[in-house]
Amino acid sequence: MAASEQALRSVLQLSRPHKNLWWYYALCSLILGPFFFFMLIPLTFRFRTMRYEFDDEGVSMRWGVFFRREISLNYSRIQDIHLKSNLVQRWLGLGDVKLQTASGSASAEMTIEGFQEFEVVRDFLYSRMRGAKQNRGVQAAPDGQPALRAPDAASAAVNNEHLVAEPAGDIASADVIAELRAARIEMRRLADRLESLAQASGSVEQ
Repeated sequence: MAASEQALRSVLQLSRPHKNLWWYYALCSLILGPFFFFMLIPLTFRFRTMRYEFDDEGVSMRWGVFFRREISLNYSRIQDIHLKSNLVQRWLGLGDVKLQTASGSASAEMTIEGFQEFEVVRDFLYSRMRGAKQNRGVQAAPDGQPALRAPDAASAAVNNEHLVAEPAGDIASADVIAELRAARIEMRRLADRLESLAQASGSVEQ
């Protein structure tokens, strides 16, 4: 059932993920056993810093501590919208909204996670995607020739796949690795600075 206009407009107020996203991250981290904190720490930073912004032009997502990352998409660039929700996510009332563009990449350009209103978010994005493409639908044509209309946005596939189970923990794995690498680099730099200060202090004492 399509969401009401008021529910769709409420998406503009969403900015922070639901607290259940952290619990999902915690459960996913348990796959590492006693070393779960190596995965949970960067995921916690990701959860704490994750922000979304929906406006009349597009949607943006940003997160990160050591290296902040940001993804912005105009509604007119969206080609496909997929819903994904594995068993753990469904238990927590969560789902992922995956957005794909015409970039040719097999993976999603943006994954909106952490919202219990993921179906409403999907409907909102689809309505904005369709509106953006209709606004630019009639293209200018040479004099004496009829205007060409761009393909209708209804041809863009919107797949509801939230009943398909995925392995828990596959979400944001690349971002976890990136955060761990960033943390290791920062710790190495800090160790080098401390070593330099120690050497400088020893030279002064001599």
